[in-house]
Amino acid sequence: MSRTAAGRTVRQPTDGTTIMMRSILIAAVAGVLTAVLASYFLTAPARQGRTAALASPDNAVSRVANAAEAWPICSTMAAMVETPDWAALDPDFAAGKRAIGAGDWEGAIKALTNAALRDARNADIQNYLGYAYRRLRQFDPAIQHYQQALTLNPWHRSAHEHLGEAHLAQGDLAKARDHLAALEQICLIPCDEYDDLQRAIAEYNKHANR
Repeated sequence: MSRTAAGRTVRQPTDGTTIMMRSILIAAVAGVLTAVLASYFLTAPARQGRTAALASPDNAVSRVANAAEAWPICSTMAAMVETPDWAALDPDFAAGKRAIGAGDWEGAIKALTNAALRDARNADIQNYLGYAYRRLRQFDPAIQHYQQALTLNPWHRSAHEHLGEAHLAQGDLAKARDHLAALEQICLIPCDEYDDLQRAIAEYNKHANR
């Protein structure tokens, strides 16, 4: 705006560039709002579908059946990639441990089976084989290997823990508690295997009671 000599205010015409910039800004804001609203309404059916699935009776049953997959790997298994010197002497044993650490269950079974042929009295190999089969949800061979590990070493804490978890995955709470009781006798001081199985049983009970 400018003033004349008489003191009157005279409004100058608005610059065309300013009008264009304002129009572009308004259009951009409107576009963002439209995109947000469209995204919300397009994803609403999926959100409702997930909510309905969680509330369905069939899903309540499957929560218990799949609860084992949600349990954290115990500390003894999480450390498997850290291969000790005595295991590194057998390349298949070491390869099997690395495969388990990487979640390659079939690769682990192949390598550990070869290692077991050379060292049939190694309870650790049997325990790791049981774990790999269990993660494939092949419970019969898993339980057989866990039991073999305990035959070779009745005080094998990790085998007791994982066999207890395998029984939980099959819905056999009583047998899982038997292995928890065994761990209570073996672990004269608090141990990870007892704590992990105890936590798994509590998680199982929580899902079963929903």
